[in-house]
Amino acid sequence: MNNGHREQWASRIGFILAAAGSAVGLGNIWRFSYVAGEQGGAAFVFIYLIAILLIGYPLMVTEIAIGRKTQKNPIGAFKSLAPDTPWWIVGALGVLTAFVILSFYSVVAGWSLAYTFKAFGGFVPGLDYEGIFISHITDVYMPIFWHAAFMILTLVIIASGVVKGIQRWSKVLMPLLFAILLALVVRGLTLEGAGAGVAFYLTPDFTEISGETFLTALGQAFFTLSLGMGALITYGSYLSQKENVSDSAGWVVGMDTLVALLAGFAIFPAVFAIGFDPAGGVGLAFITLPAVFAEMPLGGLFGFLFFLLLTIAALTSAISLLEVVVAWLIDEKGWDRLKASMLMGLIIFVVGLPPTLGYSVLSGVTIFGMDILDTYDFLSGNILLPLGGLLTSIFAGYIWRAKSVIDEANNPKGKIVFGQWYGYVIQYLLPLAIGAVLIWGIISTFIE
Repeated sequence: MNNGHREQWASRIGFILAAAGSAVGLGNIWRFSYVAGEQGGAAFVFIYLIAILLIGYPLMVTEIAIGRKTQKNPIGAFKSLAPDTPWWIVGALGVLTAFVILSFYSVVAGWSLAYTFKAFGGFVPGLDYEGIFISHITDVYMPIFWHAAFMILTLVIIASGVVKGIQRWSKVLMPLLFAILLALVVRGLTLEGAGAGVAFYLTPDFTEISGETFLTALGQAFFTLSLGMGALITYGSYLSQKENVSDSAGWVVGMDTLVALLAGFAIFPAVFAIGFDPAGGVGLAFITLPAVFAEMPLGGLFGFLFFLLLTIAALTSAISLLEVVVAWLIDEKGWDRLKASMLMGLIIFVVGLPPTLGYSVLSGVTIFGMDILDTYDFLSGNILLPLGGLLTSIFAGYIWRAKSVIDEANNPKGKIVFGQWYGYVIQYLLPLAIGAVLIWGIISTFIE
């Protein structure tokens, strides 16, 4: 056990920006946009916002409270609150989840980093952007190079520490992210024909809503807030007892949701203005949008800004994912930060090689009928994340007890006060909702 001085965020805004950076990632911009497109636009967004409020926010407060109360990594936190019980396994699940997610998240982030540089050459109308993307991911060496480049960026920040690394860079990257996103929103909204995209995004058609829409919105809310992966427990462990948990979490949720909503205003008006399909699936960012930028005045500049935005969002999330694993080694094994960062970064890079090569030399390998990257994504997003969230909510509601979470969330008292209503949410609503997402994720993959 590491008994040395434990770092804390130097300021409340440092924690908020870092935690918001953890929540803001590819899920807000890349995944939110194509899922909203596939699920019918405004109706999905409406349900998503309700899910954020009723499910996402209470669980985020719970995770931050666990970390702040114990001042430990996820495994140490559960050991501290439930000593001599197997509940530490829930913390271990969070560490494992962060490890698995970062291993393939870095691959996709590497694509974004590569496209940031591709955008320097501009996007030319009429090119086969689907072919260009396929050519990129089926190459053997270039995806490995960009995967490594992205992991190195993440390592450099984590190795520098909580204040000098994570907090310092969050204060730079998050304002930059918002500035770029606002520029893209203005560009999208001023295109001729953008009104159709705004209407698609803001006019709900509730006849399109199905059970799948509700579950997809719940899953997206869960995924985008970095819940169930130990990141918020870890970040909460660096939070001073002087700072209010519920208010800080409110700012994080607000910033995360604002980025997702703004991303829709940046993407859908542009897609409709140029005449493309908003339900572009996972290829929306790397196939559809380059074609959109090619048709747009100053498209090269705005294409560069978009992929820079995507890369920054991915980096702020990757930092939190690696910190979960590194904090465990520092707290539980007594390692120094540099050694822990370098070793785990290298291992995660190696574990990420199979999905990196999954479209080239390992393209014939399928697991459960999925390619390697989709398998990693399924295991983490459909199994590990909701399972971790489900067990955390059960632990908070029945083992640590809802009153303990309420006391920690309200100490010191903030503008958002947690009352008895929280007990009903954490004991009944969250387990039922997250359990439904977990079951649906498995059924939709193997049965439909």
